[in-house]
Amino acid sequence: MSSYDVVIAGAGHGGAQVAIALRQAGFPGSVALIGDEPELPYERPPLSKEYLAGDKAFERILIRPERFWRDRDVTMRLGERVNAVDPVAHEVKTHSGATVGYGRLVWATGGSPRRLSCAGHDLVGVHTVRTRADVDRMRSELDRTERAVVIGGGYIGLEAAAVLTKFGKRVVLIEALDRVLARVAGEPLSRFFEAEHRARGVDVRLGTSVDCILGQDRVTGVRLHDGEVVPGDIVVVGIGIVPAVAPLRAAGAEGPDGPPGGVAVDAQGRTSLPDIFAIGDCALHPNRFASGAAVRIESVQNANDQATVVAKTIAGLPASYEAVPWFWSNQYDLKLQTVGLSTGFDDSVVRHDPATRSFSIVYLNNGHVIAIDCVNAVRDYVQGRKLVEAGAIVARSRLADAKVQLSELM
Repeated sequence: MSSYDVVIAGAGHGGAQVAIALRQAGFPGSVALIGDEPELPYERPPLSKEYLAGDKAFERILIRPERFWRDRDVTMRLGERVNAVDPVAHEVKTHSGATVGYGRLVWATGGSPRRLSCAGHDLVGVHTVRTRADVDRMRSELDRTERAVVIGGGYIGLEAAAVLTKFGKRVVLIEALDRVLARVAGEPLSRFFEAEHRARGVDVRLGTSVDCILGQDRVTGVRLHDGEVVPGDIVVVGIGIVPAVAPLRAAGAEGPDGPPGGVAVDAQGRTSLPDIFAIGDCALHPNRFASGAAVRIESVQNANDQATVVAKTIAGLPASYEAVPWFWSNQYDLKLQTVGLSTGFDDSVVRHDPATRSFSIVYLNNGHVIAIDCVNAVRDYVQGRKLVEAGAIVARSRLADAKVQLSELM
């Protein structure tokens, strides 16, 4: 049986950053990273953007080259998946039957794409966007694709629709709620992106749900609940993720049985199980930018920052997760940058005219700035960050005045 001082389950952004930060902190012990994909750790956001579009080769989205891991004595156990945890024996078992011992275990498995449960969900031509293999399969079908149906109006769905449109495909985007980005942004931002996609030829259907996926050997279309059939040569499903925590929960780790899912951790990333930490998409953590509530944040920033905190904690250095959340999305020639969490906002202020395609939306709660969305407005993003970090109270009229720089409002 192999044994390591630190075993990292999951080879995405968070898992890779734990290994990097351990060595940066001077941790001398043995480190193994177990990932269920055959590839070295790579960046995920470009999958639905530059990699899908063919603008970046896979080698350009590797987090670090192979030599980096070898030089830092990080053992890569790729193509393995941890499917059982024994917190008493301090061992994990992989799907191949291997047993791996650990001194500390870091759970960084993220999540798996939420899948449709309707008939036809498993037909050839139905795609998700979570791994390189997912996107490679989709890219291999694009030459014979004229029509695409995208299910889900979140970041993944909108980004996929933008790339497919760039390729000249006829795209129908289906969103069950009454606006896109409804779970993460205010109505002005939703309406702006809906208009942008429609202007590019995307048929955006709101308040629309799927009855089933049609086809025999492969997908031919989507039947909606009202009976309409939308033809499609491929279907892209972007309706969120399911946190990959079943082995930890089976081992006794605390966490909610329902939404938002995941496993509970403290400010150092510790779970309720001894010597086991969790980070990234699957970590339900207290966050002061969510008024102290426990939240899961699905972002690279969150995974990397939590990874650094856990690595320092394991190395015996003081650390606590207090980073302000931030996110980004590229669609067409639009760059959306978000800082903070707008959930629970009770007021919002639009800066600049959205018709110029360069504007910001500031979100408030009880008068405090809690988040800001910036579209092609890097200056507002950089300056607004300090307002969010401070929870500043600023008059609406001052926030709305585009002639006033946000840096003047602290």
